[in-house]
Amino acid sequence: MAEETSTLAGRPEQPLPPVRDWPAGELNAIEFEPVLAELMREGPLTRIRLPYGEGWAWLATRYDDVKMITNDPRFSRREASVRQVTRLAPHFAPRPGALAWADQPDHNRLRRAVSNAYTVSAVKRLRPRAQEMLDVLVDGMVADGPPADLIERVLEPFPINVVCEVMGVPVDERQKLHDWTREIISTAGGAEASERAKKGLFGWIGEAVRERRDSKGDGGGGGGGGGDSEDVLSLLGGAVRRGELGLEEAISVAGPLQIGGEAITNNSGQMFYLLLTRPDLLERFHNDPASRPAAIEELLRYIPHRAAVGLPRIATEDVDIRGTLVRTGDAVYVSYLAANRDPDVFPDPDRIDLDRDAGAHVSFGNGPHFCTGAVFSRMQIELLIDTLLERLPGLRLAVPADQVPFRQRTMIRGPVALPVTW
Repeated sequence: MAEETSTLAGRPEQPLPPVRDWPAGELNAIEFEPVLAELMREGPLTRIRLPYGEGWAWLATRYDDVKMITNDPRFSRREASVRQVTRLAPHFAPRPGALAWADQPDHNRLRRAVSNAYTVSAVKRLRPRAQEMLDVLVDGMVADGPPADLIERVLEPFPINVVCEVMGVPVDERQKLHDWTREIISTAGGAEASERAKKGLFGWIGEAVRERRDSKGDGGGGGGGGGDSEDVLSLLGGAVRRGELGLEEAISVAGPLQIGGEAITNNSGQMFYLLLTRPDLLERFHNDPASRPAAIEELLRYIPHRAAVGLPRIATEDVDIRGTLVRTGDAVYVSYLAANRDPDVFPDPDRIDLDRDAGAHVSFGNGPHFCTGAVFSRMQIELLIDTLLERLPGLRLAVPADQVPFRQRTMIRGPVALPVTW
């Protein structure tokens, strides 16, 4: 078989790097993905093949390249939504009008419909309600006494309640939606289980948006405690009624926002695992509350919050990246995890340094597809850490660290359970 090559103008042909298989292997606790670590050493651009889909894709691991690709309109999410690109997930059926797969100007049009629910002022309005919901959960755990599973009692129900409050999901429907979203982010159940969960979730959302479309007023109705804040489903219903979005587009916008709430359980679970297994970190968080927001940014940089990579893009024209020709039609992935460990940006990146200025991390993404709920995510993590450390100063693991079970075969990483005592 002839060696594959690429040619840049005025330069001799260059052999392409080999295609590396990236299996969905099991990972221990919060270890950094070993295959990704190898690819970073081989980079800055490598070629990968994931367990599902077709063909191979470029992978960018350097911070500057990741930021360039995610900001460059020559790399299209929309084009990737209509092709069978190599991927981690077993099931691939992007919904028409999905925000995650939209390019400009459609992306801004779709995102604008829900922007009022994700502003800084919206977070300020929700924060007292979020604190109230969190206090109820912590009160219940304290009343029952140790030991307790911190995931089950607090870290799972709290983000579910918050995201459902923002979305406008009635209280008695929240567990059902949570069951669906958990199935969707798992790779263990296969394509059929994922498809059933998506059908259930998006069907429910469709009914909710239609109800809000046909009701009077554009917001505020569904959350049971959101105050004057407009919930997402009501905003989308109003946008459909005014003709700004199609119904299918509104459903496709709402689904990923609901699913995204699951990330907080896993990210905060990893944070508390770190704090409860690293006495130096826990002592710093206890003794210097004023430094917690900056320290949280460093933990967000460090924590491997997902397995493998996210969504691909397709090059719509030839692009030269560090002397490598990415051809028109090539699939391209970026790794935010790798970018967060780029030593040129974060010296000694494999070490947690709470005095580091980690504000430039890309854990919430970059460019037009920067996480819609980033401000809400930070608020929830700050409330969890402040509340639990202040209410339970003796909080510690109830089992040896190596007995804490972590999720396997899932796109978002985190502990299954976190047994604690105090």
